[in-house]
Formats: sequence, structure tokens, C-alpha cells
Amino acid sequence: MSVVDQSTTTAHVVGRVDDVPLGEGRAFVAGGVQVAVFRLRDGSLHATQAACPHAGGPLADGQTDADVLVCPLHLFAYRWRDGASTSGAAPVRLFAVHEEDGQLVVDV
Repeated sequence: MSVVDQSTTTAHVVGRVDDVPLGEGRAFVAGGVQVAVFRLRDGSLHATQAACPHAGGPLADGQTDADVLVCPLHLFAYRWRDGASTSGAAPVRLFAVHEEDGQLVVDV
């Protein structure tokens, strides 16, 4: 899912999986980096930078499905597969995220 080089990342517990309701996102800080973590309705987890590269919108408040995240400010869309914008904007940075004993772990 992530385009991050795993050999240069550090895992950070940012909260509990239950802190993110199904179908929603929440903002966290992982290793000093602001991230937005999403738990899709199918239970899968995704993480990206917290601010939209277009105008700094709060991506954790965006709408998402299995394929894209949509910024709440100007409706710019970003693919979960690679972080690329479907709207022609700069891409978002993706982070690996997983559950470990009920905790959300983000690799930054």
C-alpha cells in the first residue's frame, strides 16, 4: 500500500485502532510528523500526510473509499495506491500503517 522505503522508517504507536471509527479518519503525530490515519469500512488501514498539498486542508476530515481520499476543502482526490492526485495536484505522502495488539502503528 505505501510507497515509503521501509528500510528508513521508524514505527510509532499513535493511538488505538478504536480511536478511528469505521469509515473515518483521524489526525495523529508520529515521530514529530502530522499524519492522517483512516480505517475504511472494510477495516483496512491507510495513512497519509495530514495536510493537503494543494491548500493545507485537513485530510483527516476528507471522504474516502477503497481507492481514493478526497480533501474536504477543494475536493482534490488522491489515490491510496500511490498517493498520486487524480485532479492534477501534487501527490500526497503515504505511510505504512498496521494494527498491533489493538494499537495503531505508523511507520514514518
